[in-house]
Amino acid sequence: MTYVDDRDASQMTTHRVLVVATDKFLSGWGRAEGGASRCAWACEPHNVEKIYRWVQSRPEMKRVAIVTGKWRPDCAHAHVYVVTDNHPAVDGTYNVD
Repeated sequence: MTYVDDRDASQMTTHRVLVVATDKFLSGWGRAEGGASRCAWACEPHNVEKIYRWVQSRPEMKRVAIVTGKWRPDCAHAHVYVVTDNHPAVDGTYNVD
């Protein structure tokens, strides 16, 4: 399994809530050949609802969930992205309400 986490050491404590999903488009080929591609957006607790709604609104994402503890994805490829203040769901440029 390939596992990539974009958080730095300080973000491991500040961005501790993950919104996780299975990416239907990336599963089964490339780095996820033969398995699922899972992704997660690490965010600060006060942004979790906005990020959850944003991920839920994306048609290629399925099985969207919130993880607050250790994430142990069972897949071929997993990537954790960091949500910063300039993320479209946080700064208001992408409104899912």
